[in-house]
Amino acid sequence: METAKIAKQMIGFQKTVFNNSFNAMAIVQDQTENMLNGFLGQFPWITEDAKKQMKETMDFTKKARDDFKKAVDDGYAKFEQMFEQK
Repeated sequence: METAKIAKQMIGFQKTVFNNSFNAMAIVQDQTENMLNGFLGQFPWITEDAKKQMKETMDFTKKARDDFKKAVDDGYAKFEQMFEQK
């Protein structure tokens, strides 16, 4: 019984570390996007098509980031369910 409690605590710690790291990475990505948008707005030679391509790339990156977070959260939820059943 003590082993299950220790395992749950370890998983909780790993989940917290992942969430904090993920949030820091997301903040860096969002700030980078804001800086890039600022630069793109100042350069007159960048076409609207190029700006559209950059926006689509950034949107895809955000979606992939959110999908990854959801997959990891689902994995942690399954671990927690496994320890609840035993």
